Amino acid sequence: MAAPMLRLCCPGRRWALACIDGCSRHRRGAPNGCTSSRKRGQSSVAQQPFITAQKPRKGEHEWAAVVGLEIHAQISSKSKLFSGSQVHFAAPPNSLVSFFDASLPGTLPVLNRRCVEAAVMTGLALNCRINKKSLFDRKHYFYADLPAGYQITQQRLPIAVNGSLVYSFCAGKNRSQVINKTARVKQIQLEQDSGKSLHDDLRSQTLIDLNRAGVGLLEVVLEPDMSCGEEAATAVRELQLILQALGTSQANMADYEIQRQINELENGGEILNETRSFDSKLGCTIPMRDKEGKQDYRFMPEPNLPPLLLYDTESLPAGADPQQVIDIDRIREQLPELPSVTREKLVQQYGMLPEHSFTLLNEVGLLEFFQNVMKETRAEPKKVTSWVLNTLLGFLKQQNLAVSESPVTPSALAELLNLLDRKAISSSAAKQVFEELWRNEGKTPAQIVSEKKLELMQDQEALEQLCHAVMEGHPQVVMDVKKGNPRAINKLIGLVRKVTLSRADPTVIKEILEKKLAS
Repeated sequence: MAAPMLRLCCPGRRWALACIDGCSRHRRGAPNGCTSSRKRGQSSVAQQPFITAQKPRKGEHEWAAVVGLEIHAQISSKSKLFSGSQVHFAAPPNSLVSFFDASLPGTLPVLNRRCVEAAVMTGLALNCRINKKSLFDRKHYFYADLPAGYQITQQRLPIAVNGSLVYSFCAGKNRSQVINKTARVKQIQLEQDSGKSLHDDLRSQTLIDLNRAGVGLLEVVLEPDMSCGEEAATAVRELQLILQALGTSQANMADYEIQRQINELENGGEILNETRSFDSKLGCTIPMRDKEGKQDYRFMPEPNLPPLLLYDTESLPAGADPQQVIDIDRIREQLPELPSVTREKLVQQYGMLPEHSFTLLNEVGLLEFFQNVMKETRAEPKKVTSWVLNTLLGFLKQQNLAVSESPVTPSALAELLNLLDRKAISSSAAKQVFEELWRNEGKTPAQIVSEKKLELMQDQEALEQLCHAVMEGHPQVVMDVKKGNPRAINKLIGLVRKVTLSRADPTVIKEILEKKLAS
């Protein structure tokens, strides 16, 4: 998926793409990137150095990562790109294969309208120019899981070109500085996926499953405008959020590679031009196939598909059947709210920090959880944000759970925050209640508070008597307070809370103590 290119950067030397001179980085012109190709159902990486550098001595030079991305996203569609076969994950092998998918003679492709609309939506969301006329091509190569011997793609004239992906990431000591970056989108094209090869090493055989053959893909090509793994990962995550917001793809992705190239080069190795697959179990990339030789895909126009014609409001033929044409402007009007707009609204509506809005969107399901809590609680948004991002998310990460697997529901957290907001319980008691809720014993926050006797003391007179008794029993601490020791009063507050089993509000205790100390 990602195609990072490492360049040897020496002080005083100029490269076509980037160099590091001391501690600063400088742009040196537009790059000529190489991209990758995802085959056989996995994210893949094509490796190719931009230059042939003199072999460095270990530790003598710095390496600059130059990352371009070619991402294949499976289109969310009920049927395949050129056939009526259903698209369904984990179906029995070869159960979703039409005659066309199996490349039987005489079968013809029929373009899926949904896939075209998904490509147009994605192009508009990425600020692309939508080509009103695009073409399909055949890309020839021979794999056992590609029965036709070619892939239908859009090499010459893709559906969308010349866009941009704006992404942001948090930097600085406390990651409170938001840095905005832009990666150029070279093109977006429609193409079909291959089948899947299942290798049985025990029996030394390979089995073919064509369920995936012909599934519609969006190929999004980003120019190599990123300079580190963090930037690449952030750009991919932003694209992922956009595709999910549009509903054009479920967008499950992974990213890795730069450190492998650094280690290879600094140990005297060479970066080969090859396609590599990401192994999620091993957490690294593995070689798939050699691409050192010149690739001749023998591109040719797809003879069975006419040019794809799209229209806008001005060019739409009078009396055209809406079911027979695709109107770019109509799709533009129906675009949903994009992640960047959502983050801006969160900051403006709830007064949260920008970095908090990023976390809410980046964690799958967390924004919806937060919004559901806000609907049911009277607590301040900042308090809700703190509980969701610190307490809830902390528990989830500690146990490696997704938001959807949380034993604490939005309603339960909202009820807990309501108890805290009306000062029925203290902050420490609220944390105890949350821990009980996390154990998922089916009790409500109110029931837990009642059973554990965690309610705050409401009897002001009784609390004043307890404060007086604590002061009488600790005259030295009282003397330290009167001498100006700022920490001494905190000790008194702690002693009172201990007597009340943490059922007294520290703020109220402090007010009573200060009043008595002043008298």
